[in-house]
Amino acid sequence: MMDKTVKRGTRTGFTTGACSAAAARAAVLGLLNGRVPELVECLLPNGQRVSFAVNDGACDLHQAHAMVIKDAGDDPDCTDKAHLTADVRVCHELQGQVLLLGGEGVGTVTMPGLGLAVGGPAINPVPRQNIEDNVREVGAALLDEVGLEVTISVPQGLEMSRKTLNARLGILGGISILGTTGIVKPYSTAAYRASVVQGVQVAGTTGAGMVALTTGGRTEKFLMEQFPELPQACFVQMGDFLRYALDAAVKAKLPHVVIGGMVGKLTKIAQGETITHAGRAEVDTGLLADLCAGIGVPPEVCEDIRNAETARYASERVEALGLVLEFHQALAEKVVQTVLGRYPGRFRLTVLVCDFDGRKLAEAQC
Repeated sequence: MMDKTVKRGTRTGFTTGACSAAAARAAVLGLLNGRVPELVECLLPNGQRVSFAVNDGACDLHQAHAMVIKDAGDDPDCTDKAHLTADVRVCHELQGQVLLLGGEGVGTVTMPGLGLAVGGPAINPVPRQNIEDNVREVGAALLDEVGLEVTISVPQGLEMSRKTLNARLGILGGISILGTTGIVKPYSTAAYRASVVQGVQVAGTTGAGMVALTTGGRTEKFLMEQFPELPQACFVQMGDFLRYALDAAVKAKLPHVVIGGMVGKLTKIAQGETITHAGRAEVDTGLLADLCAGIGVPPEVCEDIRNAETARYASERVEALGLVLEFHQALAEKVVQTVLGRYPGRFRLTVLVCDFDGRKLAEAQC
């Protein structure tokens, strides 16, 4: 168990997008001044101006190279210490234009649904614009006469990408260049929440007509066994972010949503929680007691369940009575009722329940 008295770090860091923009800005300054600076002030997407240390600066009259090492602050990010590298080349035939390319370690988009061109680099729209803004801000005089080709690369990007969900989203060969503000907040849920929405968007482009939402790795493995015919891109680990996943499914006009889970998270969904993190709301054991009463559990056991702290306790009590399947069936049906009450007529819903060993216990749909 984690010691709750241990304070997590609070030091902010910078996104891959902000570091890429800083490297590009430094390289353009090298073209202008004949020397890449060791420190560069960069405009972030949120309007802040921040100084970044620049490494490996090199330039001549036609091209320049600069690298910024990402500092993720106190956020446990797999791209921490990544070498965000910019190579800027003068292109006389592109007068006034900034052409942004992806180099080594920047993923290539291979599937639609991400808002990025298939076949192009996985550089999201906000960092893409931020890189160009920085290039244009310092390189205006150059751009009056020539164009600039900016190639962003991350030498360790392929290895880092193996710790992400990029491959499932159809981003191959490296990491994504991300960031909406330029700042990384420690232990922020924003990045994960965004990946859930992005995953559902990609599921909507597969042609399968459905998305399978799970609360984690075990439940995802369970659903993959139940739907072996589905493309991997249809499976999205939504974690605690049910509302964002379902809103994205509605926006993508997916006709069929599947939710796979175990008793704890499903109880929170059944009671109407749309963000199911442990810290957001307690499990409604009263709801579980009522479900138990409906399947013939003795009143004294129902009362015991009502006064308990966890959903798993209810599951263990009904299992001892030989009613575990009936209990989870009632829970699944309650989840369907609750979710479709919030999203009436928007999609067909199937809810599957598994135990802690990944065995199927119940299925309900409407």
